[in-house]
Amino acid sequence: MARTRFRSDRGLSLRMGGVGLGLGLLYVAFGAVLIYNTNMVFGLVIVIGMAWGQWYFSDSLALKSMRAKVVTPEQAPELHAMIDRLCVLADMPKPTVAVAQTDMPNAFATGRTPKHSAVCVTTGIMQRLTADELEGVLAHELAHVANRDVSVMTVASTLGLLAGFITRWGLFFGGGRNNRGALPFIIVLLVSVVVYFLSFLLTRALSRYRELSADRSGAYLTGRPSQLASALTKISGDMSRIPNQDLRDKQALNAFFIAPALSRESMGALMSTHPPLEQRLQNLAKVGAELSEPM
Repeated sequence: MARTRFRSDRGLSLRMGGVGLGLGLLYVAFGAVLIYNTNMVFGLVIVIGMAWGQWYFSDSLALKSMRAKVVTPEQAPELHAMIDRLCVLADMPKPTVAVAQTDMPNAFATGRTPKHSAVCVTTGIMQRLTADELEGVLAHELAHVANRDVSVMTVASTLGLLAGFITRWGLFFGGGRNNRGALPFIIVLLVSVVVYFLSFLLTRALSRYRELSADRSGAYLTGRPSQLASALTKISGDMSRIPNQDLRDKQALNAFFIAPALSRESMGALMSTHPPLEQRLQNLAKVGAELSEPM
């Protein structure tokens, strides 16, 4: 965790370390299987390069995927003033500030380090929340940046890129032309499925916990967990009113949103990147009790 005034979370640090180690071992094992069984060395180099690019340019790529625009203090004075106050309170570098023109009420943080990060809010969330509620959401997002869990999630998401590349281009890069026949490539495909499944479980477990951690850290920073709880309730309630097509268009960033872009009826909610709303509210209620603030 970066040196800030956000409360440290040992549980998050241990999970990030465990997930990072697990994913590293999976990547090494998978790379070994890939090189031994096929002629896809060139393809592996391409994927590694793409993975590095996704990590290095993660902030700009995420903003582009949301069609978000970076805003200046003159363009969004209230938003900048709020983030300025929170950054001073947390003693951390100020991230790039962006706004996405969409009715979907949401926000996210992205970036490889606290000094190279961005916080984005949608016009939908700014229209629905009070200033105090929005401040609670922004404190939550800044906690993600301070905790550096955004970087871990960005790296973890590249495994899907690797698996997709193999299934689409594996034959082209030599999977089906191996001298030993098609068996090696079949082995690689099966191993890729297993590796992807294991990485999926690892990242989902981290993703849910990091949301609870950011809720706690942001609530402790502002001292008003009730405002974040109110914001989460509003966001979750209004999400079901957003057209399904709009939600599907934004689901690629679900792991980074403060609330998943899923309707209540969506089967995707079963494998959600976020803990249930009830659990998050209970989590904030405990913070409120500790701070002696009525929820």
